[in-house]
Amino acid sequence: MPKANLKPAKPKNAAERKARLDRILKELDALYPNVTCALDHQNAWQLLVATILSAQCTDERVNKVTPGLFAKYPTIADLAAASQEEVAQDVKSTGFFNNKAKSIIGAARKVLGDFHGELPRTMEEMLTIPGAARKTANVVLGTAFGIASGVVVDTHVQRITNRLDLTKNQDPVKIEQDLMKILPQERWIQFSHQVIHFGRGICVARKPRCGECPLYDICYAADKQVISPEN
Repeated sequence: MPKANLKPAKPKNAAERKARLDRILKELDALYPNVTCALDHQNAWQLLVATILSAQCTDERVNKVTPGLFAKYPTIADLAAASQEEVAQDVKSTGFFNNKAKSIIGAARKVLGDFHGELPRTMEEMLTIPGAARKTANVVLGTAFGIASGVVVDTHVQRITNRLDLTKNQDPVKIEQDLMKILPQERWIQFSHQVIHFGRGICVARKPRCGECPLYDICYAADKQVISPEN
């Protein structure tokens, strides 16, 4: 659809900022009304493992690796007793495989030893599990248990929330803090899923598809692609 060469003014006050945020959330709801985590899993443990493997790797690649991994190691105890060298080979195609294998085995042992084989449901406890930083903990707590403990900040969320001027930070922890201040808590889980899909389909890293974007008229990102009415 043709779009004018718009350079919208930034909100001048809290009311205008809220109205702009409401518009962003409305458009994300229209685009991705029922979106959820793209990592295939059957339970919270599998989601934890898949999320650990997803670091510096695509969800598509992880989804090709995990079926074989869980068939070979069907229980947490199986992975807890596994050889790190063997697990590393099993997950090699996801990259950083030695560290990931160490984290997965360490996570299995921690969950068995300290949490009786059940993943904990608090951020504080999740952060004691090897391989589970805030992003991973938020994914598991939000997707597996519906617990809005924070906002998942991956590379898509980092890029797009900066483009949309919802944060000026680059550090994921600071970005999460900024988002938790402005987003209603009931939106924390869904927002991340929606923005991740938005980042894969429209607001891509290189040459964002601004001509397809419903937020074009309220976006003033530095790398916004100008769409002329004649296009």
